[in-house]
Amino acid sequence: MYTQLAPDAWSVAADEGDKVWFTNTHMTLKATAESTGGAYGLVEARAPAGFGPPWHVHHREDEAFWVLEGRLTVKCGERTFTAGPGSFTFLPRNIPHGFVVEGDEPARILSMCAPGGLEGYFVAAGRAAETDDLPPMQPVDPGMLARVGADFGLEVLGPPLPPQG
Repeated sequence: MYTQLAPDAWSVAADEGDKVWFTNTHMTLKATAESTGGAYGLVEARAPAGFGPPWHVHHREDEAFWVLEGRLTVKCGERTFTAGPGSFTFLPRNIPHGFVVEGDEPARILSMCAPGGLEGYFVAAGRAAETDDLPPMQPVDPGMLARVGADFGLEVLGPPLPPQG
């Protein structure tokens, strides 16, 4: 039997959604746990060349990437994937993972987490985007990410992956 989670249909236009600068990325929240009845969160993320989040693990949700632009190296547990435009990568919960944006161009990806809620981490650990551009580059504070992440079932385990070349 089908259970409807969200109360009604809705749509978000290409330029709409809450915009957040999280670490050195620009994120646009397209769907949230609140808007999907808890089913999933969907974020459009832009990340600069060479960027990667700290090595981490999600304990509450599975994560998936659909690469729209750019090229990523994604590592999940012992598996490593190269993901370019049109690629889809699934990262199960409780398996450490990370990625790095390869080459000289930024990447644009859709990141979906199910169930929803992790998008709140990006808001809590980030700040409202001041422009539609990538934020000014600054050092990432892994201690702050770990402290905020604890509230969202996310554990920071180590430094980001280095570019693979």
